[in-house]
Amino acid sequence: MALKNAIFLIDKIRLGLNSRLRKFYLNSSYYNKKISKIENKNLIYRPSPSLFDCLVKYNKQKNNIDDFDLETIWKIENMNDKSKFKLNSFFWLFTIDLKSSRNKVQSILEKWMDNNIRYSNKVWDLNVLSKRIISWISNTKLTYDDGKESYKEKFNYLIRKQVNHLKFEIDRSSIIEDKVIGCVAIILTGLSYKDQNFLEYGFKLLSKIIQISFDSEGFPKSRSFRQLIFYLKYFILVRELLKETNNDIPEYLDETIYYLGQAYNLFCQNKKISNLFNGNHEIKNETFDKYLELYGYKFNSKLNEIGGYALIKDNKSQIIMDVGKPPEKKFSQNYQSGALSFEFSYLNKKIITNSGYFQKEKHQLNSMSRSSVAHSTLVIDDTSIVKFNNGIYGEKYVKKYFNIIRKKVIKDNDKWFLQAAHDSYKKKYNIIHERQIEFFSKKFLLKGKDILEKKDKNLHCNFEIRFHLHPNIKATKTIDNKSILLELEDSGWKFVSENNTIDIETGLYFGKKNFYSENQNIFIGGKITNEMQVINWELKKI
Repeated sequence: MALKNAIFLIDKIRLGLNSRLRKFYLNSSYYNKKISKIENKNLIYRPSPSLFDCLVKYNKQKNNIDDFDLETIWKIENMNDKSKFKLNSFFWLFTIDLKSSRNKVQSILEKWMDNNIRYSNKVWDLNVLSKRIISWISNTKLTYDDGKESYKEKFNYLIRKQVNHLKFEIDRSSIIEDKVIGCVAIILTGLSYKDQNFLEYGFKLLSKIIQISFDSEGFPKSRSFRQLIFYLKYFILVRELLKETNNDIPEYLDETIYYLGQAYNLFCQNKKISNLFNGNHEIKNETFDKYLELYGYKFNSKLNEIGGYALIKDNKSQIIMDVGKPPEKKFSQNYQSGALSFEFSYLNKKIITNSGYFQKEKHQLNSMSRSSVAHSTLVIDDTSIVKFNNGIYGEKYVKKYFNIIRKKVIKDNDKWFLQAAHDSYKKKYNIIHERQIEFFSKKFLLKGKDILEKKDKNLHCNFEIRFHLHPNIKATKTIDNKSILLELEDSGWKFVSENNTIDIETGLYFGKKNFYSENQNIFIGGKITNEMQVINWELKKI
């Protein structure tokens, strides 16, 4: 342990030194001259603003530029980092009414250009810079049209200078989202200025991102639903830009969108509820669904399992279960330790859920919400299924891996069956955990088995199973202590586990982004004493 800590400290010191040297280099006159070598080209292609609706949160109320205080807009000394990010990314341009004064918009941009014509750490951060390029080019009716020639020259110069910086720095980033947004910014610039070098670089990078980021089913290796939606939005945007400019669409891009679309259709499209696995929180996709419909994207999935998730549904009920193994380390930054956890919904209302994910990395709730106790699954001796290591910058990556050793997903007319087992507890406890879930759709009866295969007869340890409930559900234990009644808005349910002690706990629900509230969870606890121990439980509509 001491050796590991020493190595970690040495790596942190080394990275700190490299970071300071890199910062010195990027701020040097030499680097400024390097990225300032620019071929003079004018903006030729102006993309349709509606193409970018997939990236921007829909806002009915548009702002007029006259509502902004032009004298103080760049006085950012007292702003927090999040506000500075939003301001310097210029995504607020998407909220500006096209009837606003172009002169005033362009005067704001010109003042920014004069103050930030050279590299600056936070202002030229890859994510901020990439979004700024996209915003400037996609809002040319405000940012470019009818501008003075001197202004347009400055605009064209700084767009291309920022892209040169992107090209030199984007491979250094370990954040896949930054790479994708940067890649789109480079391709957009290449199309807008008819710059073949930018286009070739952008498509080479796009191909590389796709090759390393997706599994054999075309699902993100991170196993993240949020990242699934993120990829689909940006890749469709690239495709639509190519269509509008009459450019050929790469086959690998079409294929990737096809597989992402299948997964999106199964898990997200036209859904009123969000699946709280691996960094996901409650997300509304109605605006993106309308965008897909507007541009003719009709996705369909006949599969019940994609990306390590099994989902079965009908017009009233839905079960989704995590039947996959953890992602490899570099894709595990948002992974949660919830193998074999499941969520059950009735009439678009969650009954059994996972607790969600508190995303602020330095907050103690971040670690707690990633542990197994925050999921509707089994825990042995208060040990999470997966362990995490801290990265150099405080992020958490998977340390302990496991395998899914058997799996089955079947849907008949009136009976659904989901089964999976993992070996995460084998090394420490020599135990295999298998979960079987049967749902009788006509009877609205959910029956489950958690099976523990113990190879060591002399080993005795504790188990806990939690079934987290949505905050809108009220749970009441019956007088005989043998069942728990669940009260919903539209229905009532009864939970029973014969021959086991059941109780109700108070927990925390993190389903809303960076927010938590109290909820309840059903708790089954006991000791593992048998070589083959079966914990039966059921949930039935009453």
